[in-house]
Amino acid sequence: MKHIFLLLFLILFSLSDKAQTPLYYPPAGNTTWDTISPQNLGWCQERIDTLFNYLELKNSKGFIILKDGKIALEKYFGTFTKDSLWYWASAGKTLTAFLTGIAQEEGALDIQQPTATYLGQGWTNAPPEKEALIKVWHQLTMTTGLDYNVNDLNCTDPNCLTYLNDAGTFWYYHNAPYLLIGDVIASATGVSYNAYTNSKVKTKTGMSSGIWLDGVFYSRPRDAARFGLMMLNKGIWNGDTLLRDTAYYNAMINTSQSLNQSYGYLWWLNGKSSYRLPGVNITIPGELIPSAPEDTYAGLGKNDQKIYVVPSMNMVVVRFGNAADGSNFALSGFDDNLWQRIMDLECESTAITETTPDGVKIFPNPGNNVINIQFTLPLNKSAVVELYNNSGQLIYGEVLVDGSATYKLNIGNQLPGMYMYKVQTEKGILTGKLVVE
Repeated sequence: MKHIFLLLFLILFSLSDKAQTPLYYPPAGNTTWDTISPQNLGWCQERIDTLFNYLELKNSKGFIILKDGKIALEKYFGTFTKDSLWYWASAGKTLTAFLTGIAQEEGALDIQQPTATYLGQGWTNAPPEKEALIKVWHQLTMTTGLDYNVNDLNCTDPNCLTYLNDAGTFWYYHNAPYLLIGDVIASATGVSYNAYTNSKVKTKTGMSSGIWLDGVFYSRPRDAARFGLMMLNKGIWNGDTLLRDTAYYNAMINTSQSLNQSYGYLWWLNGKSSYRLPGVNITIPGELIPSAPEDTYAGLGKNDQKIYVVPSMNMVVVRFGNAADGSNFALSGFDDNLWQRIMDLECESTAITETTPDGVKIFPNPGNNVINIQFTLPLNKSAVVELYNNSGQLIYGEVLVDGSATYKLNIGNQLPGMYMYKVQTEKGILTGKLVVE
């Protein structure tokens, strides 16, 4: 049921044909990039302004939305420009995951081999038999079992990497084992990590910038958007397949282990039943970003560096800047607040009364306190009214015994944004969009 309503919502939101629009690819460099008018997407300038004001308030420096590969929105704040460099933080982990797949496809490494195969025995301070359990796969999935109760989670010296749990039995966002994947790739391929990145991704996607410094990737915002666009097309850039191993690609952006449903190979995944966060040893029920489409997968970095990829909307979103609210790792409340505003970009006309062939009136729509559902035809049986958020989650439902009256749906406690309503009567099922202002 949830997936049906999500699909209906996405169809209404994107205003697209049954087939997705082919992707556009910009030429190499940082100057030429085709745009698409927000008005042609049905986006309202007033809501765009609201989004930009929010981004500025939340310490953003650069923001891009690609639709079908073209720039739909692009905004820079303060002295930051499209030519400014910024760090990806842990959003760069996604680039590492992709490069690991290429290295494996080329036969340079095997992620099911022990990490010691590439870094040598003694790369940790764990007992040899415990170190031997750790594979490259465990580094990609944050399941090495190395002790996170250390003063510096970025320390890659063997003395900082001690045994706590057997590999594969515990999930924790431990940065040091991740950082060593760059060394694994360099050792396996015989070239520096920067050189490998340049030849396998940067040059092929036309990035104008990009460099690894102390394990952190830096680039211009548009270069992050190029990477997201290549991911959107399943590892293909304008006909050039950078990663042919579809099994690895699919594993990368799907749940990789049972300990954290919302984590793939260094990618964060939306639409799952639960998630775990950096620094937290508990499983949290619910979706990672409830306001974003379920199929969103993302690179999430410290202080709200974001690269979102949304296949169902043919969309890539990049946000660079300082932390929106204090310092944080990966996910923050900013993600959901940002996506509420993105999903609310579509223009809506002034409030109207919607009369349907099923004899039901919905008014006013948009509304901000109470929505009236009026049954204009006599009903012999009860009716059911349900309200879903834009992720397809049922958030309200009620059975109406007297279906001939006007039912008042109280929406005053709902966040502004787009919702789906479902009214089921003996005459059929009515679904549609409901906008809360």
